[in-house]
Amino acid sequence: MASFTLNVNNSDHKVDVPEGTALLWVIREHLGLMGTKYGCGIAQCGVCTIHIDGNPMRACVLAVDNFSQGQKIVTIEGLSEDGTHPLQKAWIAAQAPQCGYCQSGQIMQAAALLEKNPSPSTEEIKSEMNGILCRCGTYLRVIKAVKMAAESKLTNVKRS
Repeated sequence: MASFTLNVNNSDHKVDVPEGTALLWVIREHLGLMGTKYGCGIAQCGVCTIHIDGNPMRACVLAVDNFSQGQKIVTIEGLSEDGTHPLQKAWIAAQAPQCGYCQSGQIMQAAALLEKNPSPSTEEIKSEMNGILCRCGTYLRVIKAVKMAAESKLTNVKRS
C-alpha cells in the first residue's frame, strides 16, 4: 500500500491504496463519490469523465500515482453541491437523461467545453461530445441541453 493525498472537489483526501490503482476506483470506493461511473475500463466510452486541472479525462485509465499534490480533481459532485450548475439545470429542462448512466460523463465533458468555449456551435458541441457513448441515444437532447446552458443567463453560477 502507498499513501496519496488528492485534492478532489476542493478537499484534500489521504488514501492508502496499491500503486497503479485506477483513479476511478479511488473516487468511488475510497471517497464514496458514486457519480463517476465505470463503463468500459479502456477510456473509450467516456462514462468516467472527470476534470483534472480543468481538462476532461477518463478516470478508469488514470493511475492514482500519476497525480501530484496540488492537482485539482473535480467529479460530477464537485460541479455544484445543490444541482444549480447551469448544465445540471439544462439537463433536466431538456430531459437529456433517459437511463442516466452516461450522464455524469456527458455533463463533465460539456462543462469542460463551455469553460473553454462559452458559445459553441452545434458542430463544436457534436465534436466535443463525440467521445461519450450513450446507449439510449439521447444525443439530440444532450446538444439541446448544452446549448441551453451556454445561453443561460445564470451568471452567478460558476460553470466548473
